[in-house]
Amino acid sequence: MGKKKDDYDRTLEKLQIQWVEAQAWAIEHGLRTLIVFEGRDSAGKDGAIKRLTEYMSPRQTRVVALPKPNERETSQWYFQRYVAHLPAAGETVILNRSWYNRGGVEPVMGFCTPGQHEAFLREAPLFERMLTDDGIVLIKFWLDISREEQAKRLAERVADPLKRFKVSPLDAEAQARWDAYSQARDQMLAATHARRAPWTIVATDDKKLARLNVIRHVLTRLDCPGQVHHRPDKAIVFPGDQAAGRLAP
Repeated sequence: MGKKKDDYDRTLEKLQIQWVEAQAWAIEHGLRTLIVFEGRDSAGKDGAIKRLTEYMSPRQTRVVALPKPNERETSQWYFQRYVAHLPAAGETVILNRSWYNRGGVEPVMGFCTPGQHEAFLREAPLFERMLTDDGIVLIKFWLDISREEQAKRLAERVADPLKRFKVSPLDAEAQARWDAYSQARDQMLAATHARRAPWTIVATDDKKLARLNVIRHVLTRLDCPGQVHHRPDKAIVFPGDQAAGRLAP
């Protein structure tokens, strides 16, 4: 166990060094990078983001995790409140959940109408096309987890006082509405995977392998000149249009 942990720590440090170098290059060249983290509850979004951002530039990096919209925001164009958080030159913005709430949580929990959900699936690719056409580097992750592993992690959350702020009233619905979430996920991925804004699936039952491969994928997407790095493990990371039969049912 100790050797496995040491190997993980060494690999993580090497990847983080490369990521720091890649961000310095992105800042120098004015790249605008937007990374979206989506996935089921307890799939490891927070952990992956923490390892990704641990040594990033604090001035050019923002992690955005928006609360539920207020009364004024619910009257706006759906994407409007996200626009204010888009990156400027040299910035990296990481969305810990995003406009894709309307692709999963909202329709499953009845927080939006079927018509609003349908409109979202139609408009999201158009919105993302505008972002990428304007030069934003958009990276979209769906973190997948098995039903059994999710149940284990949700139980651990409740028992761990240090994870108090991870516990949500919606946690109980994650298992009860598993099939509905699976259906919404599949519909969302099919409707919003596009060449300019593709989904990247990450299998997360092994948290550490998932974190390493998330960083590898980001490094591959930025493709910083002069860097040589291993590409993500294809058993862990794969394109959204190759997800059929590989996602947790």
